[in-house]
Amino acid sequence: MTDTRQHWEQVYGSKADDAVSWYQRHPETSLAFIADSQLPHHAPLLDVGGGASTLVDHLLDAGYTNISVLDIAARALSHSQARLGADKAQRVHWLVDDVTRFAPSRRYALWHDRAVFHFLTEDASRAAYLAALRHSLAPGGTAIIATFAADGPARCSGLDVARYDADSLHACFGAEFERMASGRDVHVTPWGAEQAFTYLRLRRRQ
Repeated sequence: MTDTRQHWEQVYGSKADDAVSWYQRHPETSLAFIADSQLPHHAPLLDVGGGASTLVDHLLDAGYTNISVLDIAARALSHSQARLGADKAQRVHWLVDDVTRFAPSRRYALWHDRAVFHFLTEDASRAAYLAALRHSLAPGGTAIIATFAADGPARCSGLDVARYDADSLHACFGAEFERMASGRDVHVTPWGAEQAFTYLRLRRRQ
């Protein structure tokens, strides 16, 4: 875990937030999948690997009032807090943790993960992630998972990744999670490269 944390702390310490490949000024696909979940604005939402993502900005602007952002890199979260400003930042729960060891004392109605799961290339780390998801997501809750698509990049930020289409991604989560929707998004990096993503919206069965 230490090496992983050090890697991401260094990434966020050496690059501007809008200079990393995954930067989105407006995360349209994630916002659309979250809106389609039709959750009340007071529902507890968790953005896994939220880092310096602008998703939290847009969720606050949309009226969501119970948002948590989890990242392994404290530096990434500090960037988001500075961008939001003190008044908005204090309305968010900021969590520094490795998702594969995450064991919160509360349950969430929505688990959103754009581009964390695909970094888990070993069976043991994927199993730990799924254990954290099962511990954290309430029965009937929604999980939105976005990874590189089968034709997406094989590496990101100097690390190998796993790539998925909607069927193979759903297979990782098993029958406990009902597939509600899937989609494909082509993300354009700040320097104009295209990266294909697979999006999946799952519902945890009661």
